[in-house]
Amino acid sequence: MTQHLAAPATTTTTGTRAEPAPWWRDAVIYQVYPRSFADGNGDGMGDLAGIRSRLPYLKELGVDAVWLSPFYASPQADAGYDVADYRAIDPMFGTLHDADALIRSAHGLGLRIIVDIVPNHCSDRHDWFRQALREGPGSRLRERFHFRKGKGPDGELPPNDWESIFGGPAWTRVEDGEWYLHLFAPEQPDFNWEHPAVQDEFRSILRFWLDLGADGFRVDVAHGLVKAPGLPDIGSGDQLKLLGNDVMPFFDQDGVHEIYRSWRRILDEYEGERVLVAEAWTPTVERTALYVRPDEMHQAFNFQYLTTNWDAQELRTVIDGSLAAMRPVGAPTTWVLSNHDVTRHATRFANPAGLGTQLREQGDRELGLRRARAATLLMLALPGSAYLYQGEELGLPDVTDLPDEVRQDPSFFRAEGQDGFRDGCRVPIPWTREGVSYGFGAGGSWLPQPRAWGELSVEAQSGVPGSTLELYRAALAVRRDHPGLGAGSMVTWLDAPDGVLALARDGFLCTTNTTGAPVRLPAPGTLLLATGPVTVTDGVAVLPADTTAWWTV
Repeated sequence: MTQHLAAPATTTTTGTRAEPAPWWRDAVIYQVYPRSFADGNGDGMGDLAGIRSRLPYLKELGVDAVWLSPFYASPQADAGYDVADYRAIDPMFGTLHDADALIRSAHGLGLRIIVDIVPNHCSDRHDWFRQALREGPGSRLRERFHFRKGKGPDGELPPNDWESIFGGPAWTRVEDGEWYLHLFAPEQPDFNWEHPAVQDEFRSILRFWLDLGADGFRVDVAHGLVKAPGLPDIGSGDQLKLLGNDVMPFFDQDGVHEIYRSWRRILDEYEGERVLVAEAWTPTVERTALYVRPDEMHQAFNFQYLTTNWDAQELRTVIDGSLAAMRPVGAPTTWVLSNHDVTRHATRFANPAGLGTQLREQGDRELGLRRARAATLLMLALPGSAYLYQGEELGLPDVTDLPDEVRQDPSFFRAEGQDGFRDGCRVPIPWTREGVSYGFGAGGSWLPQPRAWGELSVEAQSGVPGSTLELYRAALAVRRDHPGLGAGSMVTWLDAPDGVLALARDGFLCTTNTTGAPVRLPAPGTLLLATGPVTVTDGVAVLPADTTAWWTV
């Protein structure tokens, strides 16, 4: 039975921009995972030169900024999130001159560069930690980390019951008998952020990259820097997960906020609207909002949205809650569907709901891609800033059949903790139909690419009507040019059939059918763009299953 789109039923939030807002409030930001984006020297590993060579592609795609995952000097125990030197480039990625050239080239194209900063922990090869080990118990350098005596008659037990995100105890014992804390891999000792030297060092690191021209920082594990006083036991046998939102004594402690206030003061000294973006896993979206108060960070990732099932009511609830939580602090809401730590949404949506963000099955590929395209257009219709993960514009699925011998995710080699299948979303992306690595580089690729990826490549999809790449290009062009998209903060929900979302924004309307069957509804205006074959006859639109359409009204 056809139901009519009625007058506005509810308004999530109100307000329009009276003057141009800072660029980051409605930006589309593209995440580059350096080792998997483009290989400039043919060694099978992506690098800064490769990224620089592909910047025109990102400009043509229509994004506003590029976020680079870590490229610092690192032993690569956790793909660069174990940093040995925060002011040096790992040789596998290039040199500091390459970083400078990349930033300059991006700015020349009108693109901004956001670099990843990893303040919760460093590498066990970091000079501070190596010296702390050499100097032994009582060393002042050990105070910059969390060294403790163990429990038990001979100190043979860990100091508390905390578990690593990657599985096993969050403590490792060194030769002199003391234990050090690492919430992630043993090669990633946690800094003690109560120590002034740690705070001073990172303020200096921020200035180093800001002086080089970085437009901001994505802050890794922003919720983890401060630990509860006394490092108390959790008292629970529940296995911790990286993507969990439980209240823990090592996550989301109130003390982190003073750190980010001091960082914000540094960024405010620089011209060009530099930004701080929090990777903060918190129990509620209201707790996330605390990270983006006016004197702290500018944005925080909306992980509640990323983990929402493909369900109209669930999506609306999360959208409403996200916008409402950001309203009191005046921050834009962010939206994201995929990143380097979770299953790509083309695969996530191909599987039954409730399986989480780490999957081992490919699922229904056609269904997953159809839903992924629809989810993307819905996301890009929302007010705030959107994050895209490299390759999602090609509709890439996760690679779920990688041989064990090629895997590099540290959690894969542990019996507990995260599922250990993040390598599947990190396989190098294809640029051409043919070639040893489908245009990724002159050589092979550090993770094997599926044979079918040639037909998903940039070359294969460019200029092809209806391809996922051309859908992204068209959507970003409309978003950039249409005043009712991205900017502002108003979302008006309209009555719609069950399983359909209909939202209006300043002369624009988005309809999303999350059901598995076509839905008939009155055509609300002129069709702008759709993820499937929408038909309009005598004022009645037929919205296919798992399809989003944009309209002007």
